[in-house]
Amino acid sequence: MPSNPVVHYIPPKLPLREKRVGIYCRVSTNGMEQLQSLTAQVSHLTRIVSTVPQWLLVDAYIDIASSKTGSSRKEFNRLLEDCKSKEIDIVITKNISRFGRDTVKVLDAFNQLKVLGIRVIFEQEDLDTNNTDADLMVSIIESIAQAENESRSKNIRMGIKYRAASGASKLYDRKCYGYKHDEEGKLIIDEKTSQNVKLIFELYLGGQSVLGIIKELEKRKILSPTGKEKWCKRTIDVMLSNEKYTGDVKLMKSGNSDVQYLSEDNNPAIISKEVFEAVQVEKRRRSNVVTDDVGTHRSSKRYSSKMYNL
Repeated sequence: MPSNPVVHYIPPKLPLREKRVGIYCRVSTNGMEQLQSLTAQVSHLTRIVSTVPQWLLVDAYIDIASSKTGSSRKEFNRLLEDCKSKEIDIVITKNISRFGRDTVKVLDAFNQLKVLGIRVIFEQEDLDTNNTDADLMVSIIESIAQAENESRSKNIRMGIKYRAASGASKLYDRKCYGYKHDEEGKLIIDEKTSQNVKLIFELYLGGQSVLGIIKELEKRKILSPTGKEKWCKRTIDVMLSNEKYTGDVKLMKSGNSDVQYLSEDNNPAIISKEVFEAVQVEKRRRSNVVTDDVGTHRSSKRYSSKMYNL
């Protein structure tokens, strides 16, 4: 009886890893929580690449934004250069926002990679250029980026409102012409420029137009808040409407905000409330817009001069 033959087991051939993959990760700060997020991103994407036999992880491109580096994205630019050099076939990243916070920049980078024939995968959104029409992909990127931008804007507005409501907002002590900051960052009167603020209010209530005030300031060689010899009309308009000169600060008074926050006696006053209110009345009167039986139109009446004690 013949003996049993010896069997030699030949292991199956491993598939050739023919697709070179680059993973891109980014965080917005170098804080501990963000760095932990970065570690998780790299680990997660590395595991994804390792599960596909045909994929070979070539490099990991990592950007960390900070106060020192600003918005510089050196690693992202290096990734694009490697793609142009045909060193990368596939780019995989966590989500669309990793490509950038600005929709235009995201689409620009995506289109560059599309032209180069690079496969792009956004893991979180389950978007892959291999199985998604290019035009549809662009449309999806635009809609998702827009939604994220709106969400971030909403969070920023909510943060501003919360700090304004709690009195903790630094906007209450934002410096304007006539004031300076003390060592604690609080507003105090700048004795030199505050005299110019009083002069502007005095000239306006004395009958001078905004252009007339500008001529008088330039005649006296009084420099603008930015240190220029020429004054801007808007600068005077804003100053004449700034209640901060009375010691009060109002936040969220512009835009579509349905809530305003008023901090009374926030800082020392340069102008009395009586004078400030008189200026607002005078500004409305000088606008020459009236409403009567005929309708809303410009009045032909000219304003008269009136002096108030500052």
